[in-house]
Amino acid sequence: MNDRTEQHTERLDAHVFVCTNDREGEHASCGAVGADETAAAVKAWLRERDAFWTAVSVSETSCLGLCSEDGTAITIQPRNRWYSDVSPEDVPTLLESVFGPDAERVGEA
Repeated sequence: MNDRTEQHTERLDAHVFVCTNDREGEHASCGAVGADETAAAVKAWLRERDAFWTAVSVSETSCLGLCSEDGTAITIQPRNRWYSDVSPEDVPTLLESVFGPDAERVGEA
């Protein structure tokens, strides 16, 4: 086992978690309301600004506890930002609010 904490935290400013949980049942799940497209939009926005995997990681995750029929749940850590009802069309506005229009605030706490 290798402890890579120091190396990884020096490289990364933030980690975006996108819920892609898809389950059957009476309650909504992110996977059923466009989560894959929302995750792709997050990655594309960061790639266009050369911030994907250089300073910001993106992971698809299971339930974040913000289930909705109106969109996907996202959290950005360690900034402790939580969002629900996110559609692919919302991604630019959301990420601009956190990182700046050109991701110039990546690296700022």
